[in-house]
Amino acid sequence: MEIISTTLSGVKLINPDVFPDDRGYFLETYQRDRYGQLGIEALFVQDNMSLSSKGTLRGLHFQHPYEQAKLVYVVCGEVLDVVVDIRKGSPTFGRWMGVRLSAENKKQIYIPGGFAHGFCVLSNTAVFAYKCSEYYAVEYEKGVLWSDSDIGIEWPVDHPILSPKDSMYPELKNIAPCDLPEFI
Repeated sequence: MEIISTTLSGVKLINPDVFPDDRGYFLETYQRDRYGQLGIEALFVQDNMSLSSKGTLRGLHFQHPYEQAKLVYVVCGEVLDVVVDIRKGSPTFGRWMGVRLSAENKKQIYIPGGFAHGFCVLSNTAVFAYKCSEYYAVEYEKGVLWSDSDIGIEWPVDHPILSPKDSMYPELKNIAPCDLPEFI
């Protein structure tokens, strides 16, 4: 397994070991001790999965307090996965990174708490899976507007399919400091 540091401190790109044979392939999507030895020490308490159609954009979501670390990957299809640093005091506050995740490339991204996260579906459909270190709590759910011009994410669609909630989130500059996580 290969773990690659990214331009956002703590966010890691993971290339798991894949074992192909004439039947297909096998890969381990998570093993606590092995991932812990590589610096991913979050204890995951909840697994989620979504099915979305081409052009769907989900995000940019975060939870505060009770920030969720996430380990994300695509089971079927392809997405552009995006992470935004929203930690007050971070040297990379407001910066983003994007990575194509697909069933074909089998890449994963580890996202520590303190980041907003979203993805856009590039294939006809995509099954997206992720582990979370904190339980989902609707009362602490927050988000950043997907099209925030100060962040400047280069999404692959101009008119994505959005939920009403995702289309109404504020821009990062309009989120009260008390509603943002701290850089530690």
